[in-house]
Order: sequence, then C-alpha cells, then structure tokens
Amino acid sequence: MKILVQKYGGTSVANQSRMQEVARRIVRCQEQGHAMVVVVSAMNHTTEDLIAAARRINPNPSPRAMDMLLATGEQMSVSLLAMAIEGLGHNVVSLTGGMSGIYTDQRHKKARIARVDSQRIMAELGKGNIVLVAGFQGVTPEGEITTLGRGGSDTTAVALAAAVVAERCEICTDVDGVYTADPNLIATARRLPEITYDEMLELSRLGAGVLSTRSVELAKEYGIPLVVRSAFSDDGGTQVVEVSVVEQVLVRGVTLDSDISRISVAGVPDRPGIAFGLFSKLASEGISVDMIIQNLNRAQVNDISFTVAKEDAPAAVQACWAFLESIGGHGLVLQKDNAAKISIVGTGITGSTEVASTLFGTLFESGINIEMISTSEIKISCIIDASEGEEALRRLHRAFSLDELELR
Repeated sequence: MKILVQKYGGTSVANQSRMQEVARRIVRCQEQGHAMVVVVSAMNHTTEDLIAAARRINPNPSPRAMDMLLATGEQMSVSLLAMAIEGLGHNVVSLTGGMSGIYTDQRHKKARIARVDSQRIMAELGKGNIVLVAGFQGVTPEGEITTLGRGGSDTTAVALAAAVVAERCEICTDVDGVYTADPNLIATARRLPEITYDEMLELSRLGAGVLSTRSVELAKEYGIPLVVRSAFSDDGGTQVVEVSVVEQVLVRGVTLDSDISRISVAGVPDRPGIAFGLFSKLASEGISVDMIIQNLNRAQVNDISFTVAKEDAPAAVQACWAFLESIGGHGLVLQKDNAAKISIVGTGITGSTEVASTLFGTLFESGINIEMISTSEIKISCIIDASEGEEALRRLHRAFSLDELELR
C-alpha cells in the first residue's frame, strides 16, 4: 500500500470553492494509486473567532476549556471536507485526533504527542476509504482533549506519516515552497527546490512560518520525506531532505521574527545557581526561552537578558518577579516588545569569517544597532529594534546575493 499523507492549512479550506478544489485534488491523488491520509486545519480565521468568543465570555478561560473549544475548528473542517469528497462519489471517513489514535501528554494548549496508534487509520485505508484527520489535536490517555499549539497540524501530519510509514508527507499551503526570505516582504525572494532538515529547522525556529519546528524535528528523526507545496497548483515545491546537493550556496535564507519580546532581569547577585533558578522557574511555567545573554555590569551583580515569544511575555515577566522575590527581592524586570530577530541560515556559515563580516558590516552600514547576538553551526541571529527589521531583511538579502540565485 502506497500511503501519501497531505496536510491542508486554513487558507486552503477557507471557503466552499477552495474546499471543493481540495476535495478534487485528494480524489485525484487516490485515483493515481495512493492510499490517502489527509490532515486538515481549521478554516481561515476560525481559530481567531473562537478565541475572541471565549474572551467575550471569560477574559481568562482555563487551558482545558480552551482546548475543548479550539478543537472544534478542525473538526468542522474535516466534516465539511468529507461531505465534499462524498459529493464526488468517493468513500471517506473523518476522524478527530483522538479517534485517529493520537495520544499526547497532559499539557493543555501546548501538548506534545506521546504516541500514535495507527490501527484505526490502517483499518479505514484497508476498506478503501480516504481518511481525513482533524489536525492540531489529540487526547491524553485519560481521554482529555488537548491541542498541540502553533503549527500543530503540521506536527499531526508528520507524526501520522511516521506511524503509517508513508511514502512522503506533503504540506500543502498558500505558498509554493520555502523561499530565501518572506516573499511578502522581499519581492526578489527565490524559491528553494531543496533544503536540508537542519536548515529548515533553523528557519522554522527563527520565524519562517512555512513549517512548524516540531514537524521538522519529527521528519528528521523518522526520516520522513517532506515536501512543502502549494495547495492551489501542481508545482514541485520544496523538498526537505537529509543532504542538499542542489547548490553550493553558503547562506540559504534570511528570516525576520517580530513576534518576540526581550526580557531583562537586572541587578541579580553574581553567585552560583542564580541563572539555574531563573530559568528553572521559567521552565516550570512552560515558557520557552530563546536567546540569552549575561552581563557583569558592576560589583557582584549581573544583568540577564533573554527573548521569548511575545504571547509568553506577560507570564515570563510574572515568573521573573516571582524569582526575584524568592532570592530576597533584589533586582528589576524590564520588558521590551519592539524587538525583532534577524537571522541568516546556511550549513556551516559560522565557519566562514566572510559571512559574519558581511552580516555585521551590512547592519553597521545601515545604521542598525545590534542588541544581542546568538550563533550555531548553521545560523547567526541578531536582536535589533523592530522598526528596522524590514530594512535589515532587505539589505541582508541583497548583501548575500540571494535575489541573484538561479534556482532550478
């Protein structure tokens, strides 16, 4: 059995005509000999509308109540898409995350998949059914509905592809692949025909909205061939692979993430265990921290700064104040929301002094101040003022000649 897993995002099923077109695409794939497992997101803006409705009722609803509500968006999508496929005369079954065997931990709103029991899906495929699965959700072993957080439908699709040993997993979205920069911001951005798992993972972590970080991690871990392609055309898209041999280009992409806040905890004692206590407190609150820098400013006290997703900033500030209280109330917590992270990504770039020189030189010549710097083997990131983010993106894209690449 040749199994193809596809995922369709909210814009792909945003209205009746698009949903019917997606139904026809799925049916064509089945007629070409594929057993089809399709993960579907909530229709465009549905999740936002549900959140707004919840806040009108209760400004601070419980995570469990929100999961019960938000899971209905994807369930509506798979139900309507199943009806469209039925209308084309094909057998189809729609399943919730729990019905499809997706079991998660007990953390509401940001659950992680613990295991997938594929028996129900495989049985339905054996009957000749197209299987539609509500993305973004699962259940705990006790039967509690959970949601997987941002990009959860991507994660659902890759996890199912691993569980059913699919030939490949296609992420069908409103763009036709992975670009050297956000094409909505950079008109000269070019589509990459191929990119490595590691490069894609860094791009996802650094703000490229094409794939969720967790989905790329799972694809790499289980060796799932991953394709990012348009839901509206038959273009080849971008293949995410283990090793890229298409081009010998050092810098593969430039990303801008403006959805971050910089938190500074100033004037904490310079003694062992302070950083551990602070970041343990943040971890206990489920807050993911990105870039970290520590400065020794004066005798026996440090300033510790880090970045978090903007949505986590209020909880991070509260956790920092609680930490300061636990060590005797020394220090101050500062929050900066008008921050942005500009990054370049490419295999081995930190081994090239020329790349770093070009990055820092371009920002200097543009009069853009760098507040924080972070590096790994395949990326360099800088925190800058958000008002200068798009200008930095354009200048770096040009400086690394990414708009001149001849991509096949």
